Amino acid sequence: MSWENILNYQIFELGDFKLLIGNLFAAVIIIISTWFFISILRRGIIKPRFIIDKIESKRRMSIFLIVKYFIWVISFIIILEVVGIDITVLVFGSTALLVGLGLGLQNIFKDLISGLFLLFEGTIKLGDIIEVDSVVGKVMGINLRSSQILTREDVVFIIPNSKFVSEKVINWTHNQEYIRFSVYLDIAYGSDIDLVYSCLNKSMEESSLILKEPSSFVRLIDFGDSSLKFEMVFWSKEVFIIENIKSDLRRSVYKKLQENNIDIPFPQRDINIKGLKKIKVEE
Repeated sequence: MSWENILNYQIFELGDFKLLIGNLFAAVIIIISTWFFISILRRGIIKPRFIIDKIESKRRMSIFLIVKYFIWVISFIIILEVVGIDITVLVFGSTALLVGLGLGLQNIFKDLISGLFLLFEGTIKLGDIIEVDSVVGKVMGINLRSSQILTREDVVFIIPNSKFVSEKVINWTHNQEYIRFSVYLDIAYGSDIDLVYSCLNKSMEESSLILKEPSSFVRLIDFGDSSLKFEMVFWSKEVFIIENIKSDLRRSVYKKLQENNIDIPFPQRDINIKGLKKIKVEE
């Protein structure tokens, strides 16, 4: 049996449609070629290359995902044509079915459109630290229908893309890689103010995760009822683990305040009990 006979061998027939081994083989070749081309394209877009190097890495990933989905759609249409399926007949013949599915799957379609908006606009990119529904997490993946968010507790949230478009979302790393943070504390009245400033500034300077530029600083923000209120202001790139950084900073501050005999006041209350009769004790 010749190769021509093998390629023209009919697998099955349905009405006017005939599936040949040659057409099926061509479809497999298209799928493999598309996958191989996308793999090369990924390297060319994501890794720094000439002009593309001017685009930030997170944006490059969004560009790659847009191109990837577009190529797969084109590849799918070509495969249908190769195996002998008429696209126009398929579309017009399934109009009623698509209308019915559209009514039942409108939320899914909304998520798909939202996914395209996210990729084109670039408001949320891979690696961004975002806050949605009071949950802070890192964007690990943006797909057409949903996105994966890794929280600080190492829990992966699967969130529909429509939530990012229609609701309020905080993107901590949208404009720049480092963010400004504050730690507040109270110091007892009568403490040496200059010594307090020195202790707080030194604690921030000793932290390797706090940026030197912009430089951190301390300020006295208010006179409280029973304490002086201070604010430590600093910048850090480690947004995802910022609570750990704040914890280490508070521990360092507490040690330095103890070493310099500076007190952190705590609320104290005098309790008076009414109706308690005096008892005279006779010896």
